[in-house]
Amino acid sequence: MILQAVISAAGSNPDSGKPLLLVDVDGVISLFGFRPDAPPEGEWLHVDGILHLCSARAAQHLPGLGDHFELVWCTGWEEKANDYLPQWLGLPGDLRFLQFERNPGKARAHWKLQAIDDFAGQQRPLAWIDDALDDACRDWAAARIGPTLLVQTEASIGLDEIHAAELRAWARAL
Repeated sequence: MILQAVISAAGSNPDSGKPLLLVDVDGVISLFGFRPDAPPEGEWLHVDGILHLCSARAAQHLPGLGDHFELVWCTGWEEKANDYLPQWLGLPGDLRFLQFERNPGKARAHWKLQAIDDFAGQQRPLAWIDDALDDACRDWAAARIGPTLLVQTEASIGLDEIHAAELRAWARAL
C-alpha cells in the first residue's frame, strides 16, 4: 500500500491555490559529488550520524519560493526532513511530506511517481525539483492534466538562482 503525506504542518494550506513545489533533499539541498578540495558554500549537518553538506544557495532561495508555491518534501528523508531542515533553511515551519513504498516493484519506472500521483492528483499544478529525474519522470509530466514543471539539479550544485528564477517565472505565468 502506498502511503500519502501524513503531516499537515502549521501554515501549510493544501487549498491555498498555489501550485505545489515538490522538493527533493539529496542533490538539491544536501550536496554531494563535488571536489573535496573545493566544496560549495554551505554548512555541514549531522543527520542520523551522517554528514551532509547543506547548500547555502538552497537556503537563500527555498524560503522565497514559498511565496509562490506550497512547498512539500518529496525525498527519501520523508518526515526526517522536518527534523533537520526547516529551521536551518529559514522556513516558517514544518512542511508536509510524501511517504514512499520501500519496494515499489515494476509498477512505476521511478520510485516517487506513484506517491506523487496519490498526493497531488492529476490536475493540481506542480513543479518538482530533483537531481534524479529520468525519462519516466518526463513522460509522466507530459501526460499529466495539470501544468507540470520538472527542474533537474546537479547533485554537486543543487538549487541555485537559475532554478529559483525558473520556478518563480513558471508560477507567475500560471
